[in-house]
Amino acid sequence: MKRRFLTAAAAGLCLSAVLPQAQAQAPAEASWPAKPIRWVVPFPPGGAMDAIARTLGEKAGRTLGQPFVIENRPGAGGNIGADFVAKQPGDGYTLMITSIGMATNKPLYRKLSYDPIKDFTAVGVLAVVPNILVTNATQPNVRNVADVIANAKAAPGKLSYASAGNGTSIHLAGEVFNAIAGVDMQHIPYKGSGPAVADLLGGQVNYMFDSITSARPHIQSGKLRALAVTTAKRSSSMPDVPTMEEAGLKGYEVSPWFAVFVPAGTPPAIVKKLNQVFVAEMKQPDVLDRFKAIGAEVVGSTPEEAARHLQAETVRWSKVIAERNISMD
Repeated sequence: MKRRFLTAAAAGLCLSAVLPQAQAQAPAEASWPAKPIRWVVPFPPGGAMDAIARTLGEKAGRTLGQPFVIENRPGAGGNIGADFVAKQPGDGYTLMITSIGMATNKPLYRKLSYDPIKDFTAVGVLAVVPNILVTNATQPNVRNVADVIANAKAAPGKLSYASAGNGTSIHLAGEVFNAIAGVDMQHIPYKGSGPAVADLLGGQVNYMFDSITSARPHIQSGKLRALAVTTAKRSSSMPDVPTMEEAGLKGYEVSPWFAVFVPAGTPPAIVKKLNQVFVAEMKQPDVLDRFKAIGAEVVGSTPEEAARHLQAETVRWSKVIAERNISMD
């Protein structure tokens, strides 16, 4: 195969075409941010994702001298907000906080209007908010994960678990549980965690792999019984609750993560600055207290680590979704 090389003249022409663009970008990057920054949350207000964005947005805005304006754009499992952000200029003035859906939506939706990897640049994984397997505290014969498995095996297809909707981490946590435990529990999707928890408290469903953020108040009040967290490590906000692996389900791990992304093409200097600011703010005592209150475990990855994590999670969940025959279309 013949190798092609640029002549000096051609190289000079290429450089002359590139240099003005690079020189034009430098002042914009140096003066960033020169106006308010829009932070899109692709889910409704009130959840862990929204709380993290508002907490860090307020702190980062003070540090950078420009406000972070939180904009909730919910719908379609986060796709409405993600599609909006994907179409924005890569200038550092629009970012998005999102979750495991960034890795699951492409295999879940056959017709996705954006590419989660190609259309975005990762800024960093901020935190993990564990899901927790809970049951109605009035159930006398369910004290641990072993009881859940034994009861499910004794009545295949009869017991149920609620979720906040098809394709959510709560749903997928149950699918992984079914697969590893070798049981068949029926999935009952709801439109949000609130109505799902209401039916769990009312006895209409047996279990739920709810976010620790929404489940903890009911656990503390004695209405729900905590059986295990879905993460590889115990939750610092509920340290007495074992992990699934500790509870006997070897190999189980579902870690719902929350990460920041910007449109593809955002200058690396801006991506790096955003990452540095967020990581620094998450070390502040008041931020740590707020995170603990919602059950969030700080991660604070680099942009490169976040990009690799998205790739790995996409591979993992694509396999699970195909094997469990899950689809949103």
